[in-house]
Amino acid sequence: MDCLPTLLMEVGSHQVEVTETLIGVGRFLVIFVAARFMAELMVRLQLPTILGELVAGVIIGASGLHLVVPPEAQAQLSGAVLGLLTSLGGMTPDAVTSLYGETFSSLQAVAEIGLFSLLFLTGLESELDELVAVGVQAGTVAFTGVVLPFAAGTAGLYYLFHVPFIPAVFAGAAMTATSIGITASVFGELQWLKRKEGQIVIGAAVLDDILGIVILAVVVSLAGGGSFTLGPILKLCAAAVIFVAVALVLSRFAAPAFDWVVDQLKAPGDVAVASFVVLTLCCFAAQAIGLEAALGAFAAGLILSASKHTHDIETAVKPLVALFATVFFVLIGTGMDLSVLNPFDPANREGLVVALFLLVVAVVGKVAAGWTYTSKDPTNRLVVGLGMMPRGEVGLIFLGLGTQANILTPALEAAILLMVIGTTFLAPILLRLVIGGQSEPAAQTT
Repeated sequence: MDCLPTLLMEVGSHQVEVTETLIGVGRFLVIFVAARFMAELMVRLQLPTILGELVAGVIIGASGLHLVVPPEAQAQLSGAVLGLLTSLGGMTPDAVTSLYGETFSSLQAVAEIGLFSLLFLTGLESELDELVAVGVQAGTVAFTGVVLPFAAGTAGLYYLFHVPFIPAVFAGAAMTATSIGITASVFGELQWLKRKEGQIVIGAAVLDDILGIVILAVVVSLAGGGSFTLGPILKLCAAAVIFVAVALVLSRFAAPAFDWVVDQLKAPGDVAVASFVVLTLCCFAAQAIGLEAALGAFAAGLILSASKHTHDIETAVKPLVALFATVFFVLIGTGMDLSVLNPFDPANREGLVVALFLLVVAVVGKVAAGWTYTSKDPTNRLVVGLGMMPRGEVGLIFLGLGTQANILTPALEAAILLMVIGTTFLAPILLRLVIGGQSEPAAQTT
């Protein structure tokens, strides 16, 4: 915080402390109220709540009311907010603006905790036994559902739209994910979760997350290091695959040791603290070997997915996810520059074409994956393909990491955002239309 000594010379330390507290508490107040309002609206519209949190961020952020503005957005804080903070804190507007920017990193740290907690919970909820039961079909769907959108998206952006290689690869990687939460919710509501289609989709979604996060870890690491030769790429890929494989093995052998340790603990919060020790250790290990810490968070969840305390871990972690992941998703929205999507500005039209291209590739790539597996039993392949479509919170995680790593241009950020929103909105609607709420199958396509 280079500006704080200057601020302390200009105003009293008490004024700085008061203003800093007002800024921190005020940001959380605005974020949680806006996110809750929009989440409640989405629930009533039978849409995923994370979309509400994202839209809330857009409304209060740089493209909306300017109530919460990340420094990198290069937008001015709302005059009303600035005036209120100036009046209550007794500091000049310039000093408040400087302090606002200097303290924003604390909010981003909270959002990072939310990201890691969410990925940890995603890994924790991965049913490895169910995945094995439909392993071949799920593996085929997952592999195709990753390769098709990744290859088509990357190649199209690079060759047709002349997007630089690393941003093109990252955008392609962002289309590989499948939201387990949204898919499981829709299939559960329509009573198809235990059917073969549901099991295939959930299993493939788990593999998609693993493959997608591995790709993400490699791309972000390459972007940070600036090395594009084949050797480092293969080394990073091998490290990522080995890291996840070790996590899967440890889920069988390390989970009992974790259970023994938890059973010995008596102080309140034993499960939560022990779980976060594993989480932070895995994040540290991933970052230490050159991978993204997000991969470590997911691997930590996989390791503890075989624990007998899984239910207690989920109970302890979910409130943290509800709070901190909300901050993560809202912050993504606050930094979005949606002015690049204005169709009346000629400079934006190419970006809109890119967004449409990404959405089409994202939909077609996943739906096509539903026709790539073999099955002796009759299954509805369109349902499988549509079930793989929503990117949801996983797609937003990709987008958030890409933004934090400064990989994406504002236009490409907005295009990926539209792809995530489009697939997440369309999937539940189309699944309801195709399945029609029937719990028993009618004539199905083989």
